[in-house]
Amino acid sequence: MNRDIMGIIVKREDGSEIVNYDDPQFPSYVFEGWVKPNVTWAHVPHFHEDIEMCTITQGKMAYSVNGKTVMLHEGDTIFINSNQIHYSMCIDDEGARYVIAVFHPEILNSSVAVEMQAIRPIIENKDLPYLRFRDIDEMTEAVEQLMRSLLPIRHCAFELTKQYFQIWDLVIKRSEIIGALAPEETPDARMHTFKTMMGFISNNYQRTLTLEEIAGSANISKSLCNLLFKQYVDESPINYLMHLRARKVAEYLRSSSLSMTEIAAQTGFSGISYMSETFKKCFEISPREYRKQWADITRQEQERIAKKGKGA
Repeated sequence: MNRDIMGIIVKREDGSEIVNYDDPQFPSYVFEGWVKPNVTWAHVPHFHEDIEMCTITQGKMAYSVNGKTVMLHEGDTIFINSNQIHYSMCIDDEGARYVIAVFHPEILNSSVAVEMQAIRPIIENKDLPYLRFRDIDEMTEAVEQLMRSLLPIRHCAFELTKQYFQIWDLVIKRSEIIGALAPEETPDARMHTFKTMMGFISNNYQRTLTLEEIAGSANISKSLCNLLFKQYVDESPINYLMHLRARKVAEYLRSSSLSMTEIAAQTGFSGISYMSETFKKCFEISPREYRKQWADITRQEQERIAKKGKGA
């Protein structure tokens, strides 16, 4: 794992996330995380080929998957299929704690037969963007225990592989129960178009962008551009751009000592005042207050971890 980019979603030119795997030789990321209001890793639309699973261990939070909000309470687990547009959300001041596992399907591809019978029917099924395991489902406790068991073995490829197969078995059974398994179908063209525009914004946010340019990047009309952003992220393209810039400001505030003028220049804002105004609309505090608040949160989290280590 590259600790320099922990808490930051790094994207390729096409807008997909570069997952910060625990081991470069084994495509798996397991982490005991937390989310609170105004953290930079929430509300960041992204996608990746990897499977993402998240079990809530304390509190409550939500995920947006292809524009649909999925509420999650303590004990719930969400499975997010390959290449779905998603992001996590904090829904109250208390925040939540969770165990998250992000792993590439190739871990499960032990043979062509397994891939065709058990992997591709899931990851290539456009009718299965996500699954939610909650208290009314008989497999919820089993998947929660499996997710929690990943933490102590996160650096052991063999043990992880065994657990991932057990988790995948539950995913298949849950998919069958809800009738989601279907023959292979072609990818959703609208989602592909939206991903193209999302990638364009991600690669060009540092300069002035217009609605016409954003729509033009996918060769569609401005009205369709607005419609797709409303469908997938529930905001206009320009608001999405402003939120992206504000998140970039937040990343610099928490990870660098750059001045406000330098941060504004790095994130596409014409000046400090405009940057501060936009940032406050997104995070409800000023950039300077955020920098101080983040330093306090980081210190408290480090103290909690240190106390937990002493008690182990």
